[in-house]
Amino acid sequence: MLKEVMDEPHSVNSPRRILSFSKRRRASVSFLDPHDKASGVGLSGEHGPKPSEVYGFVGSITTVVATVIFLVWAYVPEHLLHSVGIFYYPSRYWALAVPTYGMVTVILALVFYVGLSFMSTPPPTSINTFLDEFSREPADFIPSTEEDESPIEPISDISIFRVNDLMFNDKK
Repeated sequence: MLKEVMDEPHSVNSPRRILSFSKRRRASVSFLDPHDKASGVGLSGEHGPKPSEVYGFVGSITTVVATVIFLVWAYVPEHLLHSVGIFYYPSRYWALAVPTYGMVTVILALVFYVGLSFMSTPPPTSINTFLDEFSREPADFIPSTEEDESPIEPISDISIFRVNDLMFNDKK
């Protein structure tokens, strides 16, 4: 039976397992031959477009079609639409109102977001602007006895008093 399977030509062009039912055997599974140059696929597994490419293509085509429909609805005179056979469409008021409402909504959302940020930020005079629950005091660091290497000190925050001392005291 193994001889029969080895003698069969590889006819599958996909690296996925294909379950085929035949009259000779109950079921057989065949795989893509990695040395088969006829299919031009090999083991890379690239068999066509990725789903994100398809979604991007469909999205771009949909956007173009929707834009053309919107522009025809908004700018073509009614008698031309009636002559083509288009009698039912929304009021032209909505061609101006919907984009305007959308832009106002986005601008108000940005203003609201900035306002919330200002409300949740402590004032500049608060100690919470430079200290919080994650602040770390410098630990006492004892270097190793090896003199060849200079080890890296553990990470910590610099005290505001040390920063002020370094920046504003005139020690030359």
